[in-house]
Amino acid sequence: MRGVGWLASGRREVLGVATGASEAEPFWTAFLRSLADRGLRGVKLVIADDHKGLRAAAARVFHATHQRCRVHWMRNALAHVPPQQRSAVVAMLKTIFAQESAKAAHEQWTAVADGLRERFPKLAALMHGAREDVLAYMAFPREHWPQIASTNPLERLNGEIKRRSDVVGIFPNEPAIVRLVGALMLEQNDEWAVSRRYMSLESLATLSDDPVLRLSAVGA
Repeated sequence: MRGVGWLASGRREVLGVATGASEAEPFWTAFLRSLADRGLRGVKLVIADDHKGLRAAAARVFHATHQRCRVHWMRNALAHVPPQQRSAVVAMLKTIFAQESAKAAHEQWTAVADGLRERFPKLAALMHGAREDVLAYMAFPREHWPQIASTNPLERLNGEIKRRSDVVGIFPNEPAIVRLVGALMLEQNDEWAVSRRYMSLESLATLSDDPVLRLSAVGA
């Protein structure tokens, strides 16, 4: 597992790397506490897939909101729709994310779920339980929405880690995993350090009174 943060400087940074037998709450709690012990403060949003353990740990350690990856949620939602009807359902779901405000998006979510309930009851039930997590990003500045609505900004890095891990195949022990993944993360961190800011300082200033120490988001 690894954590990537969007700093108040507007740049991305690798926060930490760790291995664990599972993604249950105890692992995530220990990992996040290790980041807090190293000085991580002011986390407002944790962006990840539907990890119940991570959600609970983020709330416990940082009192942070959980953003469920919108892209992965859409894929899960469409699993409840026959292939020939998916394009129409996708068009309906996209109307939610096209709204200009959180209030309008929540209202549209309810309207779409109600419209789908008769034909796709399982999808409607999934929507009923996921709205707060999937739309959490809308409580933040609109300028940040493309970066914090999903884990997509990390997909290239995830793909490179998978590619390099597949070449090795079987690791002899956990330190070997950390050495490989850690080296990749250091390379990426160096690249981000000299690249342009991922978020503007002006938009980040609205989130924090301490632009030096506080983070705007963490992606797992």
